Amino acid sequence: MNKNSSVHTRQPRAGEGIISAVSVGSFFILIGIIYVATLPTSLWDKIIAFFDSFSTFNVAGTTIYLPAPAVPAVHTVLYSAAFQFCLGIGILQIVVLTLRLILHSPINKTAETVGNLVFWFGTSYLVITFLNSSTTVTTWFAFWAAMLVALGVSLIARASVLFAKRQA
Repeated sequence: MNKNSSVHTRQPRAGEGIISAVSVGSFFILIGIIYVATLPTSLWDKIIAFFDSFSTFNVAGTTIYLPAPAVPAVHTVLYSAAFQFCLGIGILQIVVLTLRLILHSPINKTAETVGNLVFWFGTSYLVITFLNSSTTVTTWFAFWAAMLVALGVSLIARASVLFAKRQA
């Protein structure tokens, strides 16, 4: 094999492995905690019932048909678990951001973590605001529209960190 001397491969920093391990481990711990916390109601059965209830509905004021649960308000246990998950991942992103700042991670990784932090906290707010016992098909679609906004805001947060570093 010929090695091309003009191609430079980057060696990952030692701290990045620690951050990855903390992230993956915390993710699995969070899943386990949420599953155990919802044991009396069997979260797995609620997830299956949620997806079994899907049908297509007309988005108000359009000719577009999209899938939604037939009666979104009956899935409050699942929404509560989703809120807990989003909040937990948001808190995990704070820990990861702190580690990235302490270990002097590359700016693109730090910007990614800031974007993730904004997305997960935004998502937790949207879940608790839109998805509850009074959720209708209309609010279900409004929730997904707001999720697109949260995604855009997280991309703006990520770009802002990159821009700020570039200006420094």
